[in-house]
Amino acid sequence: MTEPRATPSSRPARATARGNGRVAVVLAGLTFGMLGAAFAAVPFYRWFCATTGYGGTPTVATKAPEEALGRSIEVRFDTNVNGGLPWTFTPDVPSVDVRLGETVTVAFRIENRSDKRTRGVATFNVTPPLAAYYFTKLACFCFTEQVLEPGQVIEAPVTFWVDRDLDHDKNVKGLAGLTLSYTFFTAPDAPETAGRAVTSAPKT
Repeated sequence: MTEPRATPSSRPARATARGNGRVAVVLAGLTFGMLGAAFAAVPFYRWFCATTGYGGTPTVATKAPEEALGRSIEVRFDTNVNGGLPWTFTPDVPSVDVRLGETVTVAFRIENRSDKRTRGVATFNVTPPLAAYYFTKLACFCFTEQVLEPGQVIEAPVTFWVDRDLDHDKNVKGLAGLTLSYTFFTAPDAPETAGRAVTSAPKT
């Protein structure tokens, strides 16, 4: 028996089906490519912000400057805790006066007021945003996740300096002060139940 020959009307239909299949493959490839780029963009964006100070993100360094200038600038500290994380988070001092290029270490007090083990991560930024490029951290509790046992209190230090080049930038030259802000959030994948608040006297 001979196979039926394709009629002229069926040939365009088959060609259309093949074309649609190729389009579907191309679209799927683009979708997965864009998805992969989106995931790759997250660490790149973090690196970009830390390198350039974009969006008020302080830069990060591995070596402190060797000398400081005479002019001082006030660095104020602002601390916040996002709802749901039963922590008290305060700086040891509300502000410090530092010389440009001077390396300074300040401490923050973090207390877990619940009866459960809790985990938190901190975001941070500098205002005014244009000054963030000149604010550099050498070490900071915000670089890693913080884990506190029930009722535990820790001292969390940050070491930083304000770059001497700040006074070479006409946009922030002569700036009298800036603010370093932190906000703690419950760490990703941490238990949703934060625990019952402990009402005993604060530890010191």
